Amino acid sequence: MSSELLLHITTLYSVYHAYIILSLGILGNIITFLVFTGLKLFRGNRSAFFLSIESIANILYALVSLSLTILTSIYGDDRTGSSDTWCKIKFMLAQVFLLITYFMICCAAADQFFSTSYFFERQHCCTMRVAQIAAFTMICIWTVHSIIFALFFQVKPLVGCVIGNPIAVEYGSFFFYPVLAGFMPILTAVVFSLLAYRNVRRIVRRQIPIARRRLDRQMTAMVFVRVLCFLCLIFPYNFSRIYAINNPIPITQPYSYAVSQLVQIVFLSFVRINSAVISIF
Repeated sequence: MSSELLLHITTLYSVYHAYIILSLGILGNIITFLVFTGLKLFRGNRSAFFLSIESIANILYALVSLSLTILTSIYGDDRTGSSDTWCKIKFMLAQVFLLITYFMICCAAADQFFSTSYFFERQHCCTMRVAQIAAFTMICIWTVHSIIFALFFQVKPLVGCVIGNPIAVEYGSFFFYPVLAGFMPILTAVVFSLLAYRNVRRIVRRQIPIARRRLDRQMTAMVFVRVLCFLCLIFPYNFSRIYAINNPIPITQPYSYAVSQLVQIVFLSFVRINSAVISIF
């Protein structure tokens, strides 16, 4: 298979899967947000609050990705390889929305653990006010982090939009992708969701109203499935990014370049599916 054919397949896959997944994701996340904020059942529920913020971040991420897809369908690429400014903006926006999504999932899982705990003190240590402060703090931290990290991206001849600073490359390789956007949120979400699941299995022993019991079970099941999807879809993309930033393949190696582009876009599609998957709940 020639490099030209591979690049053509990559472009077609990028455009068509993006239009389908992102369009459905935007619609689904809007519906999810309206359900969590509109239904009386979920008002005051902290996990629903965190998942509502995740839905907003997913919508914004999908809009950015959809804009890049439109550019790709018009020009054949997303134009980040020809402008330093657009290169930085693209990665800054993508990173901040993805990090907000990742850590809202963690917060939802942690909240379910506390709210379903057998101990009264744990149930009431996290209030809606605390949840709002935590969400606002994380949004600010990840916004600042993404702006600073994006400053190190630049357009290089033959390889396109990549990290230009060697220290930033090491940071991305050994901390950002494997830890901050990888093991840290995934491990946190998995541990708390498993603990919450264990709590829910003992919830029948507690003297609480049946309606509250059902809501706790429903939210715990929802968060647990969300965490499983998060675990399966994010790891492949992070590993591909670690490899890509350490081994940028120049366009002068057409076949290797075409293969790397196809692999990256396939793993990127997993991230887009992750941003849309909350809408199926």
